[in-house]
Amino acid sequence: MKLQLQRPAVVFDLETTGVQITRDRIVEISILKVHPDGEEETKTRRINPGMPIPAAATAVHGITDEDVANQPTFAQVARSLYEWIDGCDIIGFNSNRFDVPMLVEEFLRAGIAVDFSDRRFVDVQTIYHKLERRTLEAAYKFYCGKELTNAHAADADTQATYEVLQAQLDHYPDELQNDIAALAKFSSYGRTVDFAGMLAYDEQDEIIINFGKYRGQRLKEVLLRDPGYYGWVQGAQFPLETKAWFTRVYQSLIAK
Repeated sequence: MKLQLQRPAVVFDLETTGVQITRDRIVEISILKVHPDGEEETKTRRINPGMPIPAAATAVHGITDEDVANQPTFAQVARSLYEWIDGCDIIGFNSNRFDVPMLVEEFLRAGIAVDFSDRRFVDVQTIYHKLERRTLEAAYKFYCGKELTNAHAADADTQATYEVLQAQLDHYPDELQNDIAALAKFSSYGRTVDFAGMLAYDEQDEIIINFGKYRGQRLKEVLLRDPGYYGWVQGAQFPLETKAWFTRVYQSLIAK
């Protein structure tokens, strides 16, 4: 089933030096841009991460230091990349938990003021796990009847993710609505504030902490009770966007 769109959507996948959002870097990004009229555009680019690629990461995606030695850094392509995906909804596989937070972190490191407030995020893995619970290769075999060759190459994974999503729409006509907003809602496990999911909203739309010793407690109340906690977060290895949210709330309190 073809995906029904009211505005463009991008399906994307990252290959990275590792899985630590604050420490690791992108080494390859592939984006499939789908327009409401069905037109598709694809861009894949290797990125010089500015750090050695660990052997464990190379074993997964096959990209070596030599492969990216003459490639641009993310900062060099960040502006044009951000403009190309501007106004697009965002689709990926495990993207809400990893790829989107990693991409946002890279944009912020490059000095790009990220505003995804009007975007809808569809995580094909979440749909799959809620309804079948398997991996991308298994999902591709299950829904599309194909073997995923060249897995963990960004372009192959991107194309497979898009095909799986379309097949999911055919496979679950009663559970899934062919609408980005509905798919984004189905893809979510909760209403998070930041892309890394360190902060969330409670039932009263108050921001709560979603990790550590203050998990489940309202951020404003914690900062009023333990103002040193703000300094600890700012000095620790948290994503830049998460720190920015702490700063917004903290500054709103001291301004009163």
